[in-house]
Amino acid sequence: MRVIAGSAKGHKLQMVPGDTTRPITDRAKEALFSILGDWLIDARVLDLFAGTGAVGIEALSRGSAFAHFIDRSRKAIRTITANLEHCRLADRARVEQGDSFRFLQEYQGEPFDLIYIAPPQYQGLWRKALEMVDSRPELLAPFGAVIVQIHPREETPVQLTHLEEYDRRRYGSVLLLFYAAAEDLAAEDEGEEM
Repeated sequence: MRVIAGSAKGHKLQMVPGDTTRPITDRAKEALFSILGDWLIDARVLDLFAGTGAVGIEALSRGSAFAHFIDRSRKAIRTITANLEHCRLADRARVEQGDSFRFLQEYQGEPFDLIYIAPPQYQGLWRKALEMVDSRPELLAPFGAVIVQIHPREETPVQLTHLEEYDRRRYGSVLLLFYAAAEDLAAEDEGEEM
């Protein structure tokens, strides 16, 4: 696994020892960042269940201003820290060992432009995290995005109040679901109609 583009292009990333994480494939990551494009420049990124930190590190490499990484695993935290230092991106990052759900519940601070949710598979954790973000709209900056990475077989209906799905892409065993605030999507639609 490597950084695909930007200031840390080509840097190899360490994997988290063991099989508790599911890193995004290079193919899916390349497609994701191709979709996001220049929008990431100067963005604030929250990488939940961060694992290797690959998504947040790729965002930083491509010009994001800041990335906050959360993972419960001590091994994951050591891996993210090492990867950030190797890529020379640690000065724009915060790495925190802790529970992603507690973080979503208790966070008080600047909102995030991108919230990336990629929890361990087949435990329904993605739905719980997405519903928590939905219940706290102040976590997401105006015209921000929430992206969920799951295995296609994990998908189940989810009831949301503030967020709305606006895109989905499948790359083999990786399904990416894109959400934004419903009012932002409505405002964009109105702007396109003018």
